[in-house]
Amino acid sequence: MPERFRVEVASAQSITAIEYPAAASNRAAVSLILGHGAGAGQTSGFIVEFAAALAARGIDIVTFNFLYAEHGRRVPDPNARLEACFRAVIEAVRQRKSTTLAIGGKSMGGRIASQVAAGGASELAGLVFLGYPLHPPGKPERLRAAHLHDVRAPMLFVQGSRDAFGTPGELQPIITRLEPPADLYVVEGGDHSFRVPKRAGMGQQEVYDRVQDRIATWLRGLAAR
Repeated sequence: MPERFRVEVASAQSITAIEYPAAASNRAAVSLILGHGAGAGQTSGFIVEFAAALAARGIDIVTFNFLYAEHGRRVPDPNARLEACFRAVIEAVRQRKSTTLAIGGKSMGGRIASQVAAGGASELAGLVFLGYPLHPPGKPERLRAAHLHDVRAPMLFVQGSRDAFGTPGELQPIITRLEPPADLYVVEGGDHSFRVPKRAGMGQQEVYDRVQDRIATWLRGLAAR
């Protein structure tokens, strides 16, 4: 069962985190911290779906609220506060357990994870991006990619082919220049949240299942290194 715990971010400021324990029958020696997107907190349907499904696939998952979401505000905090919050969760998870640790998240949560990693967060096994926000919709010139070259851990980008925040075609030239090499998993027909149209010929749950299988396999590969 998911377990809630508190994480102190700053003096008199704390947030709620939720740990989804890995299924004991196929537990991998790896944990993944997932940050939520800008428009919804850790109890959004998307985050809960992925956290529970990855835990069932043997991955220990931790989700959390950024401070603005914890206090019911809609506008995200400045970058520095978002990064400080993510770093506090990393430290709290490391105090709770000794495990191979990966970080990532949905959209903004993934971007902040990448900034924390680029800023020098140590001993990260890898990063997982669920719809990386390469640029604001309709503004391809405003790239959020320069810092990715400073990340020194493997990265897995899961990107919908119709993602208005950056298509796989836009990501590919950037990814090919990263070191260590990054992986790109394309959700054919998927939007920023991997939703596919009915004409795709595949049910939404099957789409999610395939994405979750890929993430779990990739994370298990990190733990085996």
